[in-house]
Amino acid sequence: MAAESVLNFTDASFDSDVLQSSTPVLVDYWASWCAPCRMLSPTIDALAEEFVGKAKVGKVNVDENPQTSQKFGVRSIPTIMIFKGGQVVDQAVGVQSKEALKALLTKHL
Repeated sequence: MAAESVLNFTDASFDSDVLQSSTPVLVDYWASWCAPCRMLSPTIDALAEEFVGKAKVGKVNVDENPQTSQKFGVRSIPTIMIFKGGQVVDQAVGVQSKEALKALLTKHL
């Protein structure tokens, strides 16, 4: 099942899981009530499978983890951020194609 590769980042784990990661990290900021977020979910699952061993792919539930969302200025969801070396190196807002997100992540590998 693809979803097992998608990590769940929380306010408590964000620093160690994302900011201190030795590989690039794609973070999907989402909420369960957000229809576009649910539309994007299969794409995130597919990317997580495709990038196993090359990059981390995970989600932050903005309702359950408000500190992380506020810290990085998330104003609308879904928001995708690519982190490398503890910094945001790219981002996209709204539903994106798998190809667009794959290109976004690939250029930071």
